[in-house]
Amino acid sequence: MRVRVRYTKSGKVKFISHRDLARVFERAIHRAEVPVVYSQGFTPRPRIQFGLALSNGYESDAEYLDIEIDDERLSAGGADTAAYAAGMPDLLAPHLPTGVVVTAATELEQGTPSLQDAVTSCGWDFDFADTDAELLAAEASRLLAESELFVELERKGKQVREDLRPLLRELTVERRPDGTLLRAELGTKPRSVRPAELLAAMRLAEQPRRVLRTHQWITADSGRREPIELDPLSPHALERAS
Repeated sequence: MRVRVRYTKSGKVKFISHRDLARVFERAIHRAEVPVVYSQGFTPRPRIQFGLALSNGYESDAEYLDIEIDDERLSAGGADTAAYAAGMPDLLAPHLPTGVVVTAATELEQGTPSLQDAVTSCGWDFDFADTDAELLAAEASRLLAESELFVELERKGKQVREDLRPLLRELTVERRPDGTLLRAELGTKPRSVRPAELLAAMRLAEQPRRVLRTHQWITADSGRREPIELDPLSPHALERAS
């Protein structure tokens, strides 16, 4: 079976690279004695699939990974698959560093698309200390009014020019007592818009003091949804709502 895990990445651990975080989870899964499936070959590795990579220095309330579980080893231990999947947060918690918190887990149905294929957009919060809300709102309105938004990017060592506007889904601004919050929804197909690319397109003198990925969205027949919806009464869901 495959188990999908939702987790956070916050605080000092935000400076751990995506590759290093993968190693952290591999060790945690090994220490928790999760009966994970291993790849074949000279250097077998646990079958873990991560979602969209999070750049260094950014935090997230909505990161995901899929773990392939060996059904035979699991059933030999007498465990129920659904209950085992739901208990993954408690199983992994003692083996993860401060700032990485597994908030939910669920068993996936057969044929569920991978996270890389399924996620169509991401929600982001940009927290500014000194940028005036009116200025930020004006910049957001300017970008949304553009029919094209070309930026110069480096891809595989080459400079390329790409139009970000089709992937700019939403921009809103909130004034807060201690600063200004820019909220964005950025598309991921045919490629992801990086937060740094959005900031480069905005004429701002200040960089945000915090960048947080708030959601990863999947498009379904019933509309968009998250890969795992948090229980509204869970501590993490209540914290997000406050």
